[in-house]
This record gives sequence, structure tokens and C-alpha cells, in this order.
Amino acid sequence: MIHFKNVSKIFELKGKKVDALKNIQLTVEKGDIFGVIGLSGAGKSTLIRTINLLEYPTSGELLIAGENLAKLSEKNLREAKKNIGMIFQHFNLLESKTVFENVAMPLLLSKKKKKEIKSRVEELVRFVGLEDKLENYPNQLSGGQKQRVGIARALATNPSILLCDEATSALDPQTTESILRLLKKINEEYQITIVIITHEMEVIKQICNRVAVMEDGKIIETGSVFDIFSQPQTVTAQNFVRSVVRDEIPASVLEQVGNGEQNGKIYKMEFFGINSGQPVISQVAKRFDVEANFLFGSINELQGVPFGQLVVELRGAEKEMEKARAYIAQQNVTVKEVKGNVGSKSGTDSHVLVGNLIHG
Repeated sequence: MIHFKNVSKIFELKGKKVDALKNIQLTVEKGDIFGVIGLSGAGKSTLIRTINLLEYPTSGELLIAGENLAKLSEKNLREAKKNIGMIFQHFNLLESKTVFENVAMPLLLSKKKKKEIKSRVEELVRFVGLEDKLENYPNQLSGGQKQRVGIARALATNPSILLCDEATSALDPQTTESILRLLKKINEEYQITIVIITHEMEVIKQICNRVAVMEDGKIIETGSVFDIFSQPQTVTAQNFVRSVVRDEIPASVLEQVGNGEQNGKIYKMEFFGINSGQPVISQVAKRFDVEANFLFGSINELQGVPFGQLVVELRGAEKEMEKARAYIAQQNVTVKEVKGNVGSKSGTDSHVLVGNLIHG
């Protein structure tokens, strides 16, 4: 559907060249809700604006359904752009126009008949839940309602691609959830491919099936949302995941780790799918001569699949702990030892433990 082939974008600012995009290789498949995440200045906005040629690539090719839009005539490009809708962070509504007139604007520009415009606008306004606001002006609407108008307007020309430029960052958490549900409904009912850029990993978690992580104009990691959340490969991705999936042990708990005569080890375990509900640790305590001390635990749902994390301290003889670890691994549970033993023979700094837990 959308294919970036070595796409670069260079801006010139005050005589200096700024590499906004650097050799981007990326494919968005039909039907995806594809997230692009990165810090401010990573190149996210430039990347999404190249899809509908609000920014032309300096080099490389961008193909939409196999077609290079940059090579189209002006007339054909206008037609092709009708296939790409866009919603914006700050709504971009015309303050002097009603909800009806804002949603109708793309259809008016396409010179559609009045009857067709009326029918389409009313359909879309019902779809986004604003049928009672047709004659209202933007200053009479809440932020969430304004964004719903923006979404309806973006859908007016029946696009197959919807671009979302930080579409929820100006909204409160509750409104954000309602907008994300609406985008999911659009994807499912209209079969529209969605590309959403954001700096909020919670948005990626809730709605996307695939994600790319950007840094300094480059894509440094890409994959399914499940893979990125469960096994982030780069520090940037790890930091974003950590903002949603917490795995730090509180310092007050760490201060208690290592008290006792027996040596111990700390393990981080990850449970996927059905294994998330299995009593693995209780079985370990029954089967082996070890003590299990729970330090931290959480469970999340990623694309309908449960994903749990558990951090435990095991205490006992070295051989018993190794047997326990081997048993855990046999239960299709990912288990990693946190660097540094704890106990009367080992003094590990708590801050080092936190870092080790985070990066696995």
C-alpha cells in the first residue's frame, strides 16, 4: 500500500542543510494501523507529510499502491490525493464555517452535487457521533468534538488511507480513548489503512498492529506491536515501552533484597498468551528446595494477547536454583537472570539492579 524506498528529505535553513529523513525504508500494508513513534525532532511529521506530498522527498521513491505520486501531472496528483485523508493535531477547522460546512469542504472542492454532499456529510456526521451538531461552529465544540469533525472531513472523499498527525496529543486521556476507538472503527468498517504518528506509546499500544521507531531522521526499529513491546531492541524503543509497561522494582523493595543467609538470584520472566495465567512460581516452590520472593509483576494486553512480566528473587542452593530456572523455561516462559547475585556473599547496588531489570 505505502512503500518508502530510500527516501530522504533535506531542508535548507539559514544556509544550512538539515537532514529530516535519512534513507527511509518502510512498508505499510493494506489494512494496517501503522504507528510511527519518536521524540520531537525525530522526523515523524516530515515522514507522514511525504505520504501525501505536503513535503516532496529530496531523493528516493515513495509509492502509493505501486504509483509514484511525485511523477504524476498536477491534475492526476489532485485526483490521487483524494485517496489520502489527513487529520491534524490542532484540528485545522474553519472557524467561520459550521460543522456541516467544514465536513462538506472537500466535496465542494471536488464539485460534487448538493444532494450528494448533503447525503455524504450527514452519513459521516452520524458515524462520528455529531449528528446533533451540524449547525454548530467550532468555538461551540469541545476538543474531542472538533477532532471528530476533522475525522469526518478527512473521510469525505472516501479515502483508502488516513494519516493522523499527532491526532490525540491535544486531548485529555478519556477523550483520547474515544478518538482511538473511533479510528479503530474506521479501520474495521471502512477498510481504511491508517498511519498515525505520535510520541505517546499508550496510543501505539491501544490501536496499532505495527510500529516504527524513529530517531534522528532514521527508522531504528520496526515490527509488530507485540514484538516491539515484548522485545524492544534499541534503547529508544526500550524507553518508550517502559513508559507504558513498568518493570522497575521500587527502591524500598530493593533495600530488602539480599537480607538473609542464603544466596539468591533475581530473575525476570515474561509470559505470553495462555501462559500468563499459569501458576509457574507456586509450582517452583513446591517442586524445588527454593524460596520465591515476588518483587514486581504486571500484565498487559497487546493486540488481544496477554503479556505478563514477573520479577522474582529465588533463594536456595545453586543447583536447586538452576533446576528451578530450567523448569520455568520448560513452561514456555522467557526467563532471564538479572546480572548480579544477591545475598550475604554479594553486594549489588540497587540502581544497577534497576537498570538490569529494565534492559533484560
